[in-house]
Amino acid sequence: QVQLVESGGGLVQAGGSLRLSCVVSGRTFSNPVVGWFRQAPGKEREFVATIRRGDSATNYADSVKGRFTISRDNAKNTVYLQMNSLKPEDTAVYYCAASWAWTTSPTAYGYWGQGTQVTVSS
Repeated sequence: QVQLVESGGGLVQAGGSLRLSCVVSGRTFSNPVVGWFRQAPGKEREFVATIRRGDSATNYADSVKGRFTISRDNAKNTVYLQMNSLKPEDTAVYYCAASWAWTTSPTAYGYWGQGTQVTVSS
């Protein structure tokens, strides 16, 4: 089992920044990949970014490249998502999730946090 707890969401104006945190506990050795996903009302859950334990390889959705940065602090068992230059279309519930696979598909992530709301006003 893996447990994930997100925090850091909130309301921000367009152009602003937020940093999301995801504390990961449990069987992290067998689920070394942590990803961030988001879901806006009426839309499917979509991939945002992912990072792998060990070599800290990262991957980003095209829509957030250059604006968002994913990182991890293994000593704190925490994965961060730094979000800069936020746009109204970034408004969504953001989830972190853990997987054994290096993939952007949400169906491959077996463990999910409860989500944190990010709202970007224009």
